[in-house]
Amino acid sequence: MLAKEWPVRGAIVIGALWAAPAVASPFYAPPPPAEDTPMFSGDIEFGYNRLTGNTNSETLISKARLQWLTGNVTHSLRSDVRHVSKEGDTSTEQYLIAGRERYDFSGPHYLFGFARWEKDRFAGYDQQLTAIGGYGRQLLDNDRHTLSLEAGPGYRDDRLREHGDEQLGVAYTAFDYHWSFSDYADIRQEVSLEYTRQNVTSRSLTALTAPLNAKLSLRLSHELKHNSEPPQDAEKNSDTTTSASVLYHW
Repeated sequence: MLAKEWPVRGAIVIGALWAAPAVASPFYAPPPPAEDTPMFSGDIEFGYNRLTGNTNSETLISKARLQWLTGNVTHSLRSDVRHVSKEGDTSTEQYLIAGRERYDFSGPHYLFGFARWEKDRFAGYDQQLTAIGGYGRQLLDNDRHTLSLEAGPGYRDDRLREHGDEQLGVAYTAFDYHWSFSDYADIRQEVSLEYTRQNVTSRSLTALTAPLNAKLSLRLSHELKHNSEPPQDAEKNSDTTTSASVLYHW
């Protein structure tokens, strides 16, 4: 029992610790390190909303990422926690923990690999484990624009609630575009696709970020996750999250 519950508890603990004092995303490809990139950095994103009275509802969104450099390798760790309830009934409960490695060659080329654990109470899966690796190319990298494209093979283990486990090969592709259109705001668009013989999972993040000072920013974001063929007990094919949150960077 404890072995089954530790990933959920771990996600809650990580999200709570980092959100109490992100920028996590479906793609979350770290950019190539610049000369002034710190050896260790991180982001915390936190949004909370509670309504009481005629309507009782509560929404919690917590995201966090740690990043550090070792030579040409960029290491990243991230966690996501989402919880929505209304009139005491939970309508959204999602947890994610992931780690990623990026090795930069000279020029715009890099190799990457990541592993991800997800648990979504209403998506029809008990949990999903994914491992993917491949090749990426930095097409743009300047003061205003960055654009990365990457692709590669992978493996996914889908643990279904009623029908056992499924082991699937994955074909993965993604892009990450970042536009700093002024000194006071930037916009980011990230999209990833994971193809398997059972379904296609697409993820998208659109985020507008406006800094308040050197450490704090305001963020408006819209996230979409779509499964072309979810399990039968899943309520819908798509989950969307539109949120306003505070972002802390160090």
